[in-house]
Amino acid sequence: MAEAKQGRPELGRTGGPPDFPELLQRAEALVPVLRERAAKAEELRRMPDETIEDLHRTGLFRILQPKRVGGSELPFRAIVELVAAISRGDGSTGWVLANLAAHHWLLGMWPKQAQDEIWGESPDNLIGSALIFPRGRARPAPGGYRLTGRWPFSSGVDAATWSLIGAIVHDEESGTAEPRIFVLPASDFTIIDTWHVIGLAGTGSKDVAVEDVFVPEYRTVAVKEITGGPNPGSAVNPSVLYQLPAISLFAFCIAGVSLGIAQGAIEYFVETMRTRTSYYTGRNLADFVTVQVHLAEAAAIADSARAVLLGDCDEATRIVGEGQIPSLDHRARYRRDGAYAATLCTKAVDVLFQATGGGAIYARNPLQRAFRDVHAANAHYVLNWDINGAMYGRVALGLSPDATL
Repeated sequence: MAEAKQGRPELGRTGGPPDFPELLQRAEALVPVLRERAAKAEELRRMPDETIEDLHRTGLFRILQPKRVGGSELPFRAIVELVAAISRGDGSTGWVLANLAAHHWLLGMWPKQAQDEIWGESPDNLIGSALIFPRGRARPAPGGYRLTGRWPFSSGVDAATWSLIGAIVHDEESGTAEPRIFVLPASDFTIIDTWHVIGLAGTGSKDVAVEDVFVPEYRTVAVKEITGGPNPGSAVNPSVLYQLPAISLFAFCIAGVSLGIAQGAIEYFVETMRTRTSYYTGRNLADFVTVQVHLAEAAAIADSARAVLLGDCDEATRIVGEGQIPSLDHRARYRRDGAYAATLCTKAVDVLFQATGGGAIYARNPLQRAFRDVHAANAHYVLNWDINGAMYGRVALGLSPDATL
């Protein structure tokens, strides 16, 4: 388990937290480095220590952290753009960044006491997650809750000193069941290494287990409290960023990974096809109309996905900035659009993978990793088209959604 260190991030040009242009410049500078490390991350089945250090040093982990604790507190759209930039170099790194940076955003919605405990210890503390709610059970106890369960897919957990863990609270007296998220220190959960996979292998998304641990009331929120508008953290973090509907917008954080993988695949395809010749005819492949059309299709698909993601981020920010809460129809559409954008990005990679021919299957070809990683990303619950498309359809047809939005 990594220890948080004080004062890691480099300051911005003005002496404060780095702004978006500077963070984008730092992210783009890491792209070739991450491409070189991608194979090592897969071999380790987690982030290399030097990559975690680079993300600390550049301030990228703290892009959505409140300014009051030294974070950059950028507009929400920034996580899509910066995660996409990093994912052009390596999808696994982008995935870990998306999750751990988003958790600083989520913590900003918690009671001040929880924020002060975690960021007061170190604002560089990394916060993992395990949010498959049915895999955990909690029951009320004096002053808080007692939590037990085992959860898969805890991305980047090896570097985390805290974790957001989801569970269903069963109140026997009232007969109710409520999904809540609990914040636990690393000493309260056990990491179980189950991460042997073919896609996003460098994310180290291992299982975590908790056995009858007490969690104080101030370190938990109900899911319904972070669906948009004022929440327990608003007293100290009143800005629009921390009143956005977290449940419906989280997909955009990790959809940025799919976008970056697609953009990186397009860059590689362009770079190699300019000089590559056909094995059979000796002609330059750049002269083939089919290659040109496939490239155009992939680029148009990726650009469309980006426009959908950023347009929704801007719309949600505008609505909350006007003192309103995105409606149920809006929130259902955000879930739909996040999943659809990721599906588009997967299609873009598929187009290029097929257009490359037999060369794409060699382990040395980055397109095979892009293919595996983008399909793995699409398997996530919030990016799965069938699940989220159906959720939108239910709401559009006047039915209640099957999950909290």
